[in-house]
Amino acid sequence: MQEVRGSSPLTSTKVLMFYLYILWSESRKRFYIGHSSDLDDRLLRHNSGRSKSTKGGLPWILVHSEEFETKQLAFASELEIKAWKSSLRVKELIGKRPA
Repeated sequence: MQEVRGSSPLTSTKVLMFYLYILWSESRKRFYIGHSSDLDDRLLRHNSGRSKSTKGGLPWILVHSEEFETKQLAFASELEIKAWKSSLRVKELIGKRPA
């Protein structure tokens, strides 16, 4: 969550942010793309085997994340990247040279 301060330094408002994230599994040599409002908790759930789709590729490493103001925008970005169906394009996005 991001803290936003108003005109009075004694008050603050918490703004809920949403994240697009990309994980990498060295053991599977695969990316996983998702979105969440709590990136730390989501990564913990992936790496504890509580996510059916990722429990076979432990450990997962966070290689990229982007912040969005709405869940809809984060989800739309996730779907766009998944539609690429290209690890080369994902590597370009996260700034890594293709191996």
